[in-house]
Amino acid sequence: MSNPQSTPPGSVPHGIARYGPLRPGDAARCAELEAQLFDGDDPWPERAFLAELAAKHNRYEAARVDGEVVVGYAGIARLGRIRPYEYEIHTIGVDPAHQGRGIGRQLLANLFEFACGGPIFLEVRTDNAAAIALYESEGFTRVGMRKRYYRVSGADAYTMKRERR
Repeated sequence: MSNPQSTPPGSVPHGIARYGPLRPGDAARCAELEAQLFDGDDPWPERAFLAELAAKHNRYEAARVDGEVVVGYAGIARLGRIRPYEYEIHTIGVDPAHQGRGIGRQLLANLFEFACGGPIFLEVRTDNAAAIALYESEGFTRVGMRKRYYRVSGADAYTMKRERR
């Protein structure tokens, strides 16, 4: 399969996502998507995305369609100062109108490249069956539970880990 990231702009068919770095100018759109996707769970505002993008050891990816419209985003942070590093996925989201097309899976794959095979952690709501299924299909296992992790709703989260590869 070819890497959609290397596809030149303008040659991307209508509605097909291409992938690349999330930019500060995308922060407002990501905040809009967060409000749709995580309503009731303290969705990230624009300033949170800007802070994440400015952090030295973070990597944020975007999925875009029709040229520049952000329909998905994902971010990961490198933890620690000395190798071997561990990584933590901070967020991932796909516009509901574009879910089920493999965009979340490709965003994860791009984050995996940044992690260079290192162990990766994340938290996911215990009732988010679709996300849990995706993560498990990509090698994550449940390693714990964080009670009331989502402060506003009080929902619990699984801590999941993908071992070093």
